Amino acid sequence: MSPFKGQKGLKRIFNAAGYSFAGLQAAFVGEAAFRQLVLLNVVLIPVSFLFNVSRAERAIMIGVCLLALIVELLNSAIEAAIDRISLDLHPLSKNAKDMGSAAQMIALTVIAVVWAVILL
Repeated sequence: MSPFKGQKGLKRIFNAAGYSFAGLQAAFVGEAAFRQLVLLNVVLIPVSFLFNVSRAERAIMIGVCLLALIVELLNSAIEAAIDRISLDLHPLSKNAKDMGSAAQMIALTVIAVVWAVILL
């Protein structure tokens, strides 16, 4: 069992929240792609309220935008873990990073498709 898993109750929740905010800060400071997606969300989420769509459609429009942020956080985590293991070029490291990038491309495509389907 991990020595980092010892907390219980409210202490665990507070610690987890702190780790989450630290992760968001690390992504914002260290990842240009994350900052770009934050900017995209800052634009698209308020814009979603300008359209005459149902609440469910608006929720989906916002949800896919937030999904891209989640995918970028996971992609950045994969890249950091791979770089921590080794900076040497290796086909498996390349595959892992490329797959994370592909996941982000699909998430961005989902934004475009969902917004187009709802608005057009």
